[in-house]
Amino acid sequence: MLRRMDIVIPLFDRFEPLDAIGPYEILAYVPGASVRFVTAEPGLIEDVLGSMPVHVPTRYSEVERCDVLLIPGGGSFKTMSADPGFLDWVRRIHAGTRFTTSVCTGSLVLGAAGLLEGLTATTHWNAAASLESYGAVYTAERVVRQGRVITSAGVSSGIDMAIQLAALLTDEVTAQAIQLYTEYDPQPPFDTGSVAKAPAEVVARARTLD
Repeated sequence: MLRRMDIVIPLFDRFEPLDAIGPYEILAYVPGASVRFVTAEPGLIEDVLGSMPVHVPTRYSEVERCDVLLIPGGGSFKTMSADPGFLDWVRRIHAGTRFTTSVCTGSLVLGAAGLLEGLTATTHWNAAASLESYGAVYTAERVVRQGRVITSAGVSSGIDMAIQLAALLTDEVTAQAIQLYTEYDPQPPFDTGSVAKAPAEVVARARTLD
């Protein structure tokens, strides 16, 4: 029997919901893949918005290897970045992954683990300076691949990253089929989804949402 492709997403309190659930929705359709959430101690994990508790049954320490490691962001990045045991685990797991990935401020966790030194990477636009403090070179691109390491920008960009990852794990036709099945065809009502395009008053208001 062929071994299933193992995709692991760590969740800690105050995680950003779409950072995790967006990629999960896409990657769960990858043929032969199994997506699972892990955490420090089994139990309910609260999201940063406070209304979507998730029960996570598996300790991250129980995972010895996986094909894909995906680190979501949100307020949880502070806990993950400050936990030496977790960062050691990230480094160990990264040594054997096909791809190590992040969404939003999840890239700061990869940076804290020393995995982005000298690499071009992205994150939420409001965390660019923090990313560069770990030796990464920030770019405003939505998805950045540097070998086995793939980082994506803020929140919704995790969906774009997951579709690209699906193509790398399978093939482009399969990834396109997943995109079609999930009807991911963004047509936003405003053209302010990038800090480069948003007016100053919109950027200022966005900073108050953190």
